[in-house]
Amino acid sequence: MSEITRRDLILGAAVVGGAVAMGRRRAEAQHEHHQAAPATPARPPRKGPRPVPAGWRADGTVVTPNGARMPWKLVGGVKVFHIVAEALEHEIVEGLTIEAWGYNGRTPGPTLEVIEGDRCRIHVTNLLPEETSIHWHGVFVPNGMDGVSGLTQKAIPPGETYTYEFTFSKPGTFMYHPHFDEMTQIALGMVGMIVVHPRRGRRPDRDYAILLHEWDIPAGARRPNPLAMSDFNVLTMNSRAYPGTDPLVAEVGDRVRIRFGNLGPMDHHPIHIHGHAFAVVETDGGPVPPSARWPETAVLVPVGTVRAVELRAEAPGDWPLHCHMTHHVMNQMGHDTPNLVGADVADADRRIRKLVPGYMAMGQTGMGSMAGMGHAVPANSVPMKGAPGPFGTIDMGGMFTIVKIRERLTGDPGWYAHPPGTVAQAASKDQLARDGIEVE
Repeated sequence: MSEITRRDLILGAAVVGGAVAMGRRRAEAQHEHHQAAPATPARPPRKGPRPVPAGWRADGTVVTPNGARMPWKLVGGVKVFHIVAEALEHEIVEGLTIEAWGYNGRTPGPTLEVIEGDRCRIHVTNLLPEETSIHWHGVFVPNGMDGVSGLTQKAIPPGETYTYEFTFSKPGTFMYHPHFDEMTQIALGMVGMIVVHPRRGRRPDRDYAILLHEWDIPAGARRPNPLAMSDFNVLTMNSRAYPGTDPLVAEVGDRVRIRFGNLGPMDHHPIHIHGHAFAVVETDGGPVPPSARWPETAVLVPVGTVRAVELRAEAPGDWPLHCHMTHHVMNQMGHDTPNLVGADVADADRRIRKLVPGYMAMGQTGMGSMAGMGHAVPANSVPMKGAPGPFGTIDMGGMFTIVKIRERLTGDPGWYAHPPGTVAQAASKDQLARDGIEVE
């Protein structure tokens, strides 16, 4: 054996021996740490939102579709809130219920709605099995109230309540979320919106808050995977996927503000509206001056930001509002299947049905028809789930909702009643001949 080889062996042995020793010391240190701080038993997930306490208020003008406002009461001129971080059961859409983490029995947590200049005291109780904190994303607060565990405060231990107190000094749209184990806690649903109204000025006629989120939920599972970094298969607005998303409503002539926040782990979302244009009037950094605005039909909402848009409701109808990333408007779509578009699978289907009766390959002519077929699927899963619409199946899911605009609103507007002659329909032979259209 050469001298170099012997040297390599000696060095390799030293490295391995050192690594083993380091691993042993690390394991011993971890053992000592866990001996000193035993794991907190997990509480069972809460079933249902926490009720508004007697004597507290939950009034306001911002509507959080599928959500709620944070209750408060006035004590000595200070608005007092109580936020409870906890595990909970949450229905994303009928057929898919998960065990999430959130606030006050909800994900997203209730929207905190205040007025510029309000002094607020916010008690945060931690019922999670691990530590947490709350960061007031975009809100200017004293450094010690910023909610970054280890840097500006101690993390809130399980079972304890910490108090934050500060004045909301500037108006705008902001968010709240943990700044402890963000990867896990945000991925499991610990997010919420904050709206600070200007002390003066006219508010919009309709005001909505929508938090965008993404989840990795394998078919049949109840717990989202917080380790996911790509290939999310459930996309939500206020933690609901279509057809479980509540519609937004407005009357013709209304000034409508929609406040989008994105606290999803990885993806930006281009949110598109049909039938109207809007302008970004506010970010989590502050208002956008009128001279800096321009009309758009889609707005990109990057991760960790707010984009508040305004539009004038002008055209009656049922107008989609959705993410324009095509896989973000599908429910639990898997991406590990072969591409069969254009393939002739008749012979393969016939052979496989001898072993698996009822087998049918999917995707050779596209996937649109799958939403209305009602195939058997694993329990607690909604792959390709759509919804019945006025003209057939709406084969959309995920980050999709509907803006319902009417001349006048009286209760549930239902589906839009189109005036005669304003709905696309099959062309007759006479119509095609009149316009010189030849169809193969």
